[in-house]
Amino acid sequence: MDRIGVVDTMFARIDMGSIAESRLAGLEGYGERFEVVRATVPGFKDLAVAARRLIEKESCAIVVACGMPGGAELDQACAHEAAQGIMLAQVLTGTHILEVFVHAREESDPVKFEELCRNRVGSHAVNAYWMLYAPDELRKRAGQGIRQGSGDAGPLLG
Repeated sequence: MDRIGVVDTMFARIDMGSIAESRLAGLEGYGERFEVVRATVPGFKDLAVAARRLIEKESCAIVVACGMPGGAELDQACAHEAAQGIMLAQVLTGTHILEVFVHAREESDPVKFEELCRNRVGSHAVNAYWMLYAPDELRKRAGQGIRQGSGDAGPLLG
C-alpha cells in the first residue's frame, strides 16, 4: 500500500493536518490503495526534516507539508528559510513535498481565513493524490492560472 505523508505544526492556529487527512480520506483508494501517515512538529522550520523522515523512514511516496507563518516581518523571513529547507529535502530525497503555507497576512477576517486555509490545504491534498494516481488531472489544468486557496487568476490569453 502506498503512503501519503502529512506533516503539520503546533504553531498553526488551524488544524491543517486534519484538513489534509480528511480530504485524502474521501478520495478513491483510501485504505485500500493508500494510507495517510501523519506527523506534527512545533513550527514550520521543522517541516523539512519531518517530511524527509516520513519519506525515508515511513516510505511515503509524497508529503503534504502544512505551515502557518505569522504576520511579522521575522515570520516572513523564517517562512522563506523553511521553504528553502523543504526544497532541499525534495532534492535530497527525490520525492515531492508540497509546501502548503497559509500566511496570517493573507486575510484578516477569521472566518474567511479559515475558509482560505481549508481550501488551500484540501486542494493541495488532492494535488498530492493526483501526482501519484492521476497526473493527467494536473496536466489538463496547466496554464490555467489555478490557485490553491483563493480565486483563480485564469489564463493570460484566451
